[in-house]
Amino acid sequence: MQNLWSYVSKSIFLGIAVAAVLLLALPQLQSKQGLALSQPFSLGLNEQMSFSAAVKRAAPSVVNIYTRTYQKSTINSKATLRPQSLGSGVIMNKKGYLLTNYHVIADADQIIVALQDGRFFTAELIGFDRYTDLAVLNIDAKNLPSIPQSKHEQTNIGDVVLAIGNPYNLGQTITQGIISARGRIGMSTTGHQNFLQTDAAINEGNSGGALVNSLGELVGINTASFQVAKNVETMGISFAIPYPLAVKIMDALIANGRVIRGYLGIEGTSINTVMAKLLGLKDNQGIVVQNTAPDSPAEKAGLISGDVVIKFNGAEVDNVIWLMDSVAEQRPGAKINLTVIREGKQFDISVTLGELQALQPQQ
Repeated sequence: MQNLWSYVSKSIFLGIAVAAVLLLALPQLQSKQGLALSQPFSLGLNEQMSFSAAVKRAAPSVVNIYTRTYQKSTINSKATLRPQSLGSGVIMNKKGYLLTNYHVIADADQIIVALQDGRFFTAELIGFDRYTDLAVLNIDAKNLPSIPQSKHEQTNIGDVVLAIGNPYNLGQTITQGIISARGRIGMSTTGHQNFLQTDAAINEGNSGGALVNSLGELVGINTASFQVAKNVETMGISFAIPYPLAVKIMDALIANGRVIRGYLGIEGTSINTVMAKLLGLKDNQGIVVQNTAPDSPAEKAGLISGDVVIKFNGAEVDNVIWLMDSVAEQRPGAKINLTVIREGKQFDISVTLGELQALQPQQ
C-alpha cells in the first residue's frame, strides 16, 4: 500500500510540474480563450481567394510580340513589310533580354515588342534553339519590369499556375490551372523538350508567354496546346518549357549565340519491367540501344544494337531523355564512361563525344 501511494504521489507531482512549465512557456493558456490559430482554416464571409497579387507581380513583364516579313506586292515587284505572326514573350532581366518561342519569330524580318505600359520597341534576335523551340531577343529600353524568378522553385503536380499571354491578339489575358504532370516527353520530334503539362488554357498567341506560380514567379515558358489531329480540339492539355531548362538555354544563347551540346549518336528505349528483373535492375534503370548512327561516337566506341546502358559516368540511367540531357550538357570532345550490359555481361565503355549539329528547318 505504501508503494502504491508513493507511485501515485510521484505521478501527481510530475503532472503539476509539467503544468507549471507549460503555463510559464505559454502564458496564453492562462486566458479563457486558450491557444488561438495564427491563420484561419477558412476564408471569412468578406474575403475571397484571389491571385491578383501574383498577376500584378508578373503581368507587366509579359509582352506582346508581332513579326513582319518582306513580301512582294501582287501589283509590282516591290517588297514591303507585312504582318506574319503574333505571340508573347517574357522580360527576363533589366538588360532587356526576353525569352520567347522560336516558332513565334521564325523567318521574321522585323520583330516588334509591345510592353504593357504602351511602349513599342524593335527587337534584336540574339539567338535561337530549334531543339527546345526557344529564342532570345533584346530590346534597348530603360525601366524594364523583369519577371520574378526563383531558382529554388520546384514545381509539383497540383500546384496552381497562371498562364499569361496574348491569345488571338485579344490583349493580355490570364488563364488559371494547375500543374497536371511533369517531365512529359515525346511531345516534339526533337526529343529535347521535357514539358510541364497544365490545364491552363494556352491558345494561339500565348506561345512564348509566362507560366507563373501563385506568387507570380516564372515556372515555365508556354509553348503549345495538345493536338491529336488536325482540326481536332482538345481541352485542358497544354504544355510549357520548364524554367530551369529555359534559363539554361537563354544563358547559352547570350554567351555563344547558339547552344553547344555533346553528341553520342544512339537511339534507345527504356527497358520494360520483365527485362529489368531478368537483369537484376530497378524498374526505371537503363535503356536499350536500338541503333547507332553511322560514324557516330557511339559506333566508334563499340556500342551496338541490343546493348543495355545502365550508368552514365557512374550515375544510374533513368530513361532516354535523362541520358540525352546528360550527354548534351557535356562539351564536345569530353570523354564519358558508360556502363553496359551485353549478353548478360557487364562492362564499361569510354566514349569521346562529338558535337550535336544544329537542327535544320523543315523543308
